[in-house]
Amino acid sequence: PLTLEEVRMLVELFYLPYHHGALAQELLEHFRWLRANSLSVGVPAAAPDACGGTRWRGRAQSFQLLCARACRLHSRFVSAAGRALLYDLHPYLWDIRNMLLAASAFVLWLGCQSITAPILLGRDAEPWARRGGLFGELQALLPVGNSCDLFYHPPPLFPSSQLYLLRPLLPLDKVGAVAWRGVLPEPLRAPGCALALPGRLLGSFLSLSPEYTFVLEDEGGPCGYAAGALHAEGFLQQRDSSWLPAVRHKYPPDLGTGGPALGQDALEEAVLFFHAEPLAVPQPVLRRFPSLVQLGTAPRVLDVGASRSLALCLLSALRANGSRGVFCQVSDADRQQLSFYSKLG
Repeated sequence: PLTLEEVRMLVELFYLPYHHGALAQELLEHFRWLRANSLSVGVPAAAPDACGGTRWRGRAQSFQLLCARACRLHSRFVSAAGRALLYDLHPYLWDIRNMLLAASAFVLWLGCQSITAPILLGRDAEPWARRGGLFGELQALLPVGNSCDLFYHPPPLFPSSQLYLLRPLLPLDKVGAVAWRGVLPEPLRAPGCALALPGRLLGSFLSLSPEYTFVLEDEGGPCGYAAGALHAEGFLQQRDSSWLPAVRHKYPPDLGTGGPALGQDALEEAVLFFHAEPLAVPQPVLRRFPSLVQLGTAPRVLDVGASRSLALCLLSALRANGSRGVFCQVSDADRQQLSFYSKLG
């Protein structure tokens, strides 16, 4: 059963619509302060305001711990609450869990960046665009808080106690493809092929725009990603002029013809992808939507809330650095990706 401490946390998260309990108030105070003082991060240790960076990181760690407690509460509630209580309260707790996953990763991302301009927010939204309570106040603090379509999704019919972690890309994530099993097609064991399949999906982002790449993890390891490029036009030019030629040299067209039979079709498809000429993005699209995004999750991720948190975090990071719109490139024959993006709204 739930412990007394967990019940107290639940009450503090949903105290009154405009009067929060201690845990919710602490979450909001930390998030407001961290967002307002993010320019103090990333300074050298000997710089005059190094103590400001240390203080920021201390409060960021406290915020991460509070978010982790709330996410664990969601998992425990699904496992331990009675069915009637679970289906009454789960939609609210699920919303808060998803919001805190995105907010926690956004704060981690702020700690990795040197933002040269204040965080940009949209125009004040109409009152109906936000809910009351803790959810609405957290929504307003994210740079994409006025994009109300991102925040309204029905909860899953069958609640899951799965714990998720959402974080920015780490240098170790780029070492090899092994970490991405379950998210991307299974890498082949043939020499020189291990990175071809993940490279097809993420290689250009890992090489040219790693600062806008996020990883979703569950108990089985990485299970989702979100990648973006702030200035898509320059990113695509660099991809076509330098990254693609290097990859084509590394993976020649005949690479997929002499390997093992297992997964051979997938390998040949990946190699052909590298050697095909990418479609040009029309200038009107680039002018209106200057940033490029790409998201994906493993088949085992059935909770659309985790995917929504990925999207919220990536779009918040792009918006914080001035992006005013994003687009993604999807093949009209790729029903899986079309369904994935449409479920996100």
